[in-house]
Amino acid sequence: MSSRLSRLLIVALLTAGAATGAFAATGKTTKSTKKPATPPPPALVWRGDYATARGVVEAVAAAYEKSGKGRIEMQPFNTASGLDAVEHGLADIAGSARSSSNDAESNLLFTPVAFDALVMVTHPSNSVPNLTVKQLHDIYLGKITNWRDVGGKDAPINLYAVASPGDGVEYSLRRLVFGRGNQPVAAPRLYVNTAKLEEAVTLDPNALGVTTLSGVAGNAKVRMISIDGVAPSLSTVSDGSYLLYTPLFLVTNKESPKAAQISAFMDFLLTDQVKALARAHQLVPYIEAPQLAQGDKARREKLLAESGVKADVVADPVLTEEVRPTMPTAPAAAEAAAAPTAEKAGAAAGQTYTVSKGDTLGTIAKKYSVSVADLKKWNDLSSDNVKIDQVLKVSGN
Repeated sequence: MSSRLSRLLIVALLTAGAATGAFAATGKTTKSTKKPATPPPPALVWRGDYATARGVVEAVAAAYEKSGKGRIEMQPFNTASGLDAVEHGLADIAGSARSSSNDAESNLLFTPVAFDALVMVTHPSNSVPNLTVKQLHDIYLGKITNWRDVGGKDAPINLYAVASPGDGVEYSLRRLVFGRGNQPVAAPRLYVNTAKLEEAVTLDPNALGVTTLSGVAGNAKVRMISIDGVAPSLSTVSDGSYLLYTPLFLVTNKESPKAAQISAFMDFLLTDQVKALARAHQLVPYIEAPQLAQGDKARREKLLAESGVKADVVADPVLTEEVRPTMPTAPAAAEAAAAPTAEKAGAAAGQTYTVSKGDTLGTIAKKYSVSVADLKKWNDLSSDNVKIDQVLKVSGN
């Protein structure tokens, strides 16, 4: 070995030894004292009509997530799908442009959060500026079928509607004009939600349909029609001069397992930030307009009188205190945590289940203590739809 190579080797060994000594002098490696980050809570699932989604929830959900308080998963479609999902545990919050309509919804809490105008829209080329409540009544009944009869051109009125009571907007309008939300109407063109209806109106110069102010404000592809000489706007809804308005509700299950999260989100809705967001979407915050809720019966009586309808008037209840879902009672929670039920044991053993009338994937999943996602995976299902007498696997074994 050459003398130069020997010297280099000696220097390397001395350097390594010095480094080792220095490391030893500083002591052992230190362990991090940081606690692992707390995982964020699961997202709250919202499902419901487009009126509530566009008017309230989309902007509020973004603000809620930005604040770091949680996340809202949006699933807009229509009122019926939202209420059914909350009832069967497939969603945490539903959006509805109508109040509770029957006893079957008694396990749901309807919390009004804002008022929105119900607006009649047509194509921008249609020159009719105004309709009376009576004319609107007669158009929906098929007594008036030509635009000429309401001051327009000689052309048929193509009435578009959303299947009622599947959509809260349609239900609420019929309740105001006819006294009942399930009134049959002469509207052969039916759509699954207001968003699809609006798209259709933009393509038809003779179209007429109902949607919400928050949904079409600023939309140049449709034109809003005044009712009884009053144009729909934030100010005319606020002062009560525009009579076709409806509360927008957020709906929860009375015994939701996410009661604490839901309560926190509902509290967030009462903040000044959310009230400002509502006004920016042409909504009147419910908490700022007690006069609209208190005058609901008189408003309905006036509209039905103008329509020539004799019916018992039932006003929406006035919210006097905040309503929140509650956690399941202690006995119920203890029962749920008890030894496995026959259904649970059957699921573990690879049991199957035959779908009966009224069953949904949500109710079946709850019965066997599994998730809807598991049921879909085990049965190769591409949607949540099931059929009577369909045999489902209720475990992965």
